[in-house]
Amino acid sequence: MPTAVLDLDLRELPDGLDGLDAYDRAFVLIRWRGRPVGQAVLPVTGGRAGTEGLRETLIEAAGWPLRERWLHDHLGWDAAPPAGPRPSATVAVCTRDRPEDLRACLAALMRLPDDGQEILVVDNCPASGETERLAASHGRVRYVREDRPGLDVARNRALREARGEVVAFTDDDAAPDPGWLRALLAGFGDRQVLCVTGLTLPAELETAAQEGFERYGGFGRGFTRTAFDSRSHDPLVTGGIGAGVNMAVRRSVLHEIGPFDEALDAGTPTRSGGDHELFTRILAAGYRIVYEPEAINWHRHRRTWEELRATLYGYGVGVYAAWTRSLLVEGELSVPAAAWGWFLHGQLRRLAVSLLRRPGSMPLDLVMAELRGCAAGPFAYLRSRRRVSAHLRAEARPA
Repeated sequence: MPTAVLDLDLRELPDGLDGLDAYDRAFVLIRWRGRPVGQAVLPVTGGRAGTEGLRETLIEAAGWPLRERWLHDHLGWDAAPPAGPRPSATVAVCTRDRPEDLRACLAALMRLPDDGQEILVVDNCPASGETERLAASHGRVRYVREDRPGLDVARNRALREARGEVVAFTDDDAAPDPGWLRALLAGFGDRQVLCVTGLTLPAELETAAQEGFERYGGFGRGFTRTAFDSRSHDPLVTGGIGAGVNMAVRRSVLHEIGPFDEALDAGTPTRSGGDHELFTRILAAGYRIVYEPEAINWHRHRRTWEELRATLYGYGVGVYAAWTRSLLVEGELSVPAAAWGWFLHGQLRRLAVSLLRRPGSMPLDLVMAELRGCAAGPFAYLRSRRRVSAHLRAEARPA
């Protein structure tokens, strides 16, 4: 049976969690005074979850982040650095032929407090005019058409078109929380911070594939605010920093370190990796990235097992494609060591546990899909880079 997704604040818990007859479990985001502090999975019996000791169960599940937040509130102390003037912002949604997903995303963006932010829809190589018509139905949305396919192409177009100092990216299949943008922008008080990422949670867990994605990967990175720099973190290992579905970057990134690599990510042979490759260059250049869990985004994971398998294959391709770029373009000679470390301490262990069919192990077809993607990654990057170079040469030719 599927898993219900609930959002509960410890200060305003209901008397009971009823009406869950279609579910056998409940995934709960735990908040304290509106701020996320943890998550829990509760059993559902007879359509009810957490019938006894709900508050105590959630407090125990939240653990230290809740205690830390309570202590900060009690002392009147905030761990975040003092906020300077909030930068102006553009919210960018890069989309391609998914009007129904986009409709829900734009509805969520309309619920953000209006702080003067711009909302920009970049329509990437569309097959119809549906996205343009949908954007036009929202008076606050600016529409831009980008005919070259590729997510990183669309992201770069958003950076060039944006009027705000910071561009906050979300995917068309995600729905940002009302406080999402303000939380992201609060992280830019330090001029050395070029990027802020946020906490991404499942919007639904209705299928085995959606539950599998959340169990074996997911976008959540915990409930503790973290600042990353190259002194304390290996720039080549960026999986724990966040994801492109929930990130904001200064528009100045274009001249500080350069644009997204258009040979990477969705719409190219590399399938993914554009966000994490940018994270690598930000850290390697001496700048910082902040992970801010208060910037909550709700993502609709892929619903079928075939889509999940393709997603994990694509992630494998993207990681090794991005590392290939780091090695060949940036001259990062530590790439082989990073790849070996990931295989030895992560993938090899998952493969062994899966082959032994240990409880809770990752299904073998998913493990193998990721490994096949990793093997394909370097070749995919070289093929994709040749395509980008051919396009640039064609553009440079006189008409």
